[in-house]
Amino acid sequence: MAKSAARCAGGSPAKVLTDKEEISMKKLILGLMVLAMTFSLVAPAASQVKKPLKIAFVYIGPPGDMGWTYEQDRGRLAIEKQFGSQIETKYVENVPEGPDAERVIRQWAMSGFGKDGKEGADLIFTTSFGYMDPTVAVAKEFPNVKFEHCSGYKTAPNLATYFGRIEEARYLTGIIAGRMTKSNVIGYVAAFPIPEVVRGINGFTLGVRSVNPKAQVKVVWTNTWYDPVKEREAAVALLDSGADLIAQHQDTTEPQKAAQERGKYSIGYDSDMGKFVGDSVLASAMWEWSTYLSSTVKQALAGTWKTHEYWGGLKDGVVKLSAISPKVPANVVKEVEAAQKKILGGWSIFSGPLKGQDGKVVYPAGQVVPDAKQASMDWFVEGVVGKIQ
Repeated sequence: MAKSAARCAGGSPAKVLTDKEEISMKKLILGLMVLAMTFSLVAPAASQVKKPLKIAFVYIGPPGDMGWTYEQDRGRLAIEKQFGSQIETKYVENVPEGPDAERVIRQWAMSGFGKDGKEGADLIFTTSFGYMDPTVAVAKEFPNVKFEHCSGYKTAPNLATYFGRIEEARYLTGIIAGRMTKSNVIGYVAAFPIPEVVRGINGFTLGVRSVNPKAQVKVVWTNTWYDPVKEREAAVALLDSGADLIAQHQDTTEPQKAAQERGKYSIGYDSDMGKFVGDSVLASAMWEWSTYLSSTVKQALAGTWKTHEYWGGLKDGVVKLSAISPKVPANVVKEVEAAQKKILGGWSIFSGPLKGQDGKVVYPAGQVVPDAKQASMDWFVEGVVGKIQ
């Protein structure tokens, strides 16, 4: 390579590079350029590390060791274990339905997460029917937050509903109750006169009368979800009126205990109540939320979550039947297994002919009650003694 004899502006001779020095210089410049490009790629990536999905749960009662809230919280713990650091969950318990619920839900949407407590939740589960309107109100205020309401029927672009066909499991427990009653009077301690509870009473009664058309299901309302004293009192009143088997739709085991103390049988709800009371609890209709919550969180993490109305049944694993008490004869267990197989095969327990309390046909043979009508059910089937009030 020719050497340059040029001078710099100051008149001093410029340094002449050899071929080797020039190659080294080019390598150095190239290396610096690659390093700069690497930093330009890595730095933004480091700043874009995803924060965990913040998930809040609003509970009507305490998680405890059984019941409605316990089963919801068992689902929460399951997704914590499954997704690890990808999510962060928190919950608040004993939130009354009504204005207090709206305040609490709004607080989760605004803040409650992060070390400074100023980060809002990304996804909020409100887990009681009475939270429906408060959830709708808050969802309108926070369109970027996803809401999931359990057992309701109102949706929005950022608000979905989820529930399960617990009446399918109740139908199976009804078969057991219908076979085990001697007096043909079965007591039912009912929570609130809303479609969810009415549907459960009807499903249970249809199961009872599928094997024992003479049996009746007598209903007493407590207007409570969790009140041990009131629920025991209602059960005792039913036992005093001739019932020899008790079913219910609340979180406590007080109705089951009251029946056991009288030497009578009972049917459990929410969790396997036989584990807490004994084999006088013939079976329980149970919830299992982990599968649904897992699917929902996957969608939220992937950015594919959309509003929906989920209503799963026995085939989806959202509801199930507990272990059956050894006091139930083997032939009755077989009847239950046959009915369960039928439901899993697609048969609806609300298939006609269905009669109302007055004995008149409401849905003829071959007709199934549409989901929309099931969701708003406000009438009792034949065999139920009581009023929706």
